[in-house]
Amino acid sequence: MNFKHIFIKITFLFTLLTTVTAFGQTIITGTVTDANNKHVLLYVSMAFNNSTVGTSTNDQGRYVLRTFQLNLTQLKVTFVGYKSALLTIVPGKTQVLNIKLFPEAQNLTEVKVVSAPKVKYTNRGNPAVELIRKVIENKPKNRPESYNYVEYKAYDKMQLSFANVSDKLAEKKFFKKYKFVLDNRDTTLVPGVSLLPMYLTEKLSQNYYRKSPEKTKTVILGEKSVNFGSFVDNEGLGQYIKHIYADVDIYQNNIFLITNQFLSPISDAAPTFYKFFIEDTVVVNNTKLVRLSFTPRNTTDMLFEGSIYITLDGNYAVQQAQLMVNKNINLNFVKSIRVDLDFEQNPDKRYHLSKSNILADFGLNKKGKGGIFGTRTLTFSNYIVNQPRPDTTYDGEALVTSDEAKHRSDSFWAANRLDTLTKAESRVYKNIDSLQSMPSFRRTMDIATLLLAGYKSFGPFELGPSNAFYSFNPVEGLRFRVGGRTTPELSKRYYFETYGAYGFKDQKWKYFFSATYSLNNKSIYKFPQHYIRASVQRDTKIPGQQLQFVQEDNFLLSFKRGTNDKYLYNDNYRLTYVHEYENHFSYTLGFNNWTQTPAGSLYFIGNAHSASPNVVHNLTTSEVSLQLRYAPHEQFYQGKIYRIPIPNQYPIFTAQYTRGLKNVFNSSYNYQTVDLRLDKHAYESIFGYADVSLEGIRTFGQIPYPLLTIHNANQTYAYDLQSYNLMNCREFVSDRSVALMIDQHFMGFFFNKVPL
Repeated sequence: MNFKHIFIKITFLFTLLTTVTAFGQTIITGTVTDANNKHVLLYVSMAFNNSTVGTSTNDQGRYVLRTFQLNLTQLKVTFVGYKSALLTIVPGKTQVLNIKLFPEAQNLTEVKVVSAPKVKYTNRGNPAVELIRKVIENKPKNRPESYNYVEYKAYDKMQLSFANVSDKLAEKKFFKKYKFVLDNRDTTLVPGVSLLPMYLTEKLSQNYYRKSPEKTKTVILGEKSVNFGSFVDNEGLGQYIKHIYADVDIYQNNIFLITNQFLSPISDAAPTFYKFFIEDTVVVNNTKLVRLSFTPRNTTDMLFEGSIYITLDGNYAVQQAQLMVNKNINLNFVKSIRVDLDFEQNPDKRYHLSKSNILADFGLNKKGKGGIFGTRTLTFSNYIVNQPRPDTTYDGEALVTSDEAKHRSDSFWAANRLDTLTKAESRVYKNIDSLQSMPSFRRTMDIATLLLAGYKSFGPFELGPSNAFYSFNPVEGLRFRVGGRTTPELSKRYYFETYGAYGFKDQKWKYFFSATYSLNNKSIYKFPQHYIRASVQRDTKIPGQQLQFVQEDNFLLSFKRGTNDKYLYNDNYRLTYVHEYENHFSYTLGFNNWTQTPAGSLYFIGNAHSASPNVVHNLTTSEVSLQLRYAPHEQFYQGKIYRIPIPNQYPIFTAQYTRGLKNVFNSSYNYQTVDLRLDKHAYESIFGYADVSLEGIRTFGQIPYPLLTIHNANQTYAYDLQSYNLMNCREFVSDRSVALMIDQHFMGFFFNKVPL
């Protein structure tokens, strides 16, 4: 399964599922304005008094606040430069409360307002820029890593909803049976938008950090997610969504969000790319704050706009931030993104992040009336600094979880949530569970899974992939194939995969079978891997074509450019042992007995330069190999029967040594091959990113060309990153080579600036 399949699945599910209107709870909505000039006030903070349940007004001055706690009867509203307000509310009711705030009393002398000439923005002599440079200078001491020890509790909630689904949808014949889902709407989370929440995941964790020796540890106390059953890989889906809504650390130079990298407004290079303006100076809790607004110098770059509050206590820390993405940035399907960050003061007068809220609106049509809303809210509490724990607290794996944490009771969540669920959110779990028992839903998802993922599940076995059932090529003619693989429902330690294929032109059977056994009582797809695998395969192959992510007998790859009638029949017998370690170092031991037989117009000739060359019917070799791999800090989108590496800024080192063994299982050649490779995903801030690969290969020994390095070519109509896409297969063969590949993505840095 790849990212495209995951995204299509999400979209398909959202068109079927939704939830929930909110009543039976306290819901406050309204607008906050200046009592004197009637202007709306943006990003005003408000919370139920004596609670941690709060929010802020949006960029239109509107807000929505809710809770199930019926003992909360007062609403506290605060905004720098204005008097705080304490308002009485009616618990358990939905009510509209438009709030007027009065500015703090200030002694002002009479001033005369005159039109000022337009001044060109400059950094020189700009007090706002000087202040930002102070913030940049003090970043290291304002990050949690500046403490020797840090610990805190974190509550992570992610939700996806379908927006503005027609009320008439539930009246249509196909959807009538899903009326209990479609009638549950939430019109309060986002003002003016009707939401149908259908995906929800919660996680509660205790987090520890030690500076020396540096160690970060997260203990999962509880996690809960909607369960779509066998149709959707819930774990993989959850990790993919979390990667989209990544943690936002404003103190980093770059912020990764919605699979793109944005330059932070307090990055080291911020004064070069942002314009800053001082909006206000106020005193809150005896600390003077300055409100700075910022905007990109070029609105098409990957930059934010918004405002931040900076402390003037010598720490120059961020006390609050609102980050929004400019509409001129071309982000596919993304209509708007907003990030709200709130910081609380520690006893030592420094600040830590107390709440992070990310809201993204994915528009799926040109009119912008529908789409998907996604939110991720992180709430932090019990923040403790410089209190060391025993070494056993920090030892062990960086992430600790358990089956107990995945099966917490409702009473546990009611007592330990650091935030509240809306009525709509709380019903998501029950509604999705109800759908699982509906035969019509299961039939629909069965069809969708087969079409989108390519596999039909039969519990412990999956049939597929469907896109390889039929294909064609010049050697085999029409080719039919059927196969499948086992799932963790059969066993977490034993895995089997197989297929059989038949070509009607060459009238030959092809087959594959593999058996894998996990040696660490974990799935072979779970980190760290530790397994042994044996496989046997007889199939056709185009020498010099090695595609990523797809099977070569995919139906769409039957269409090729140029002449493609030189094939091999490959007979492989493999034995592989893989062992990964917690530090992300791994090694792989392998043995392969390999026979190559030419097919189509390909043929082998021995002693080609002699007076009497002879035809060679096949080549047989036996190889042993050792691969060493080190991928520091590597993470994965982890699914039940797949894992996909998540790109990060750390390089990946790979070294492989292969030795051919003459006279072992009819092997004819002695040789040695050394392959060294370095891969790097290089983030370049507003200039995008580049995938860089450097590889050197050297073969020692005299061997025929099919055993040399046949450099990857691609004559299909699909682009392949690891191939020379303008080169024909078998065009270059070598016993020594050095290759540098750079795949640069500017993410619109140039084309976003082109009109239309």
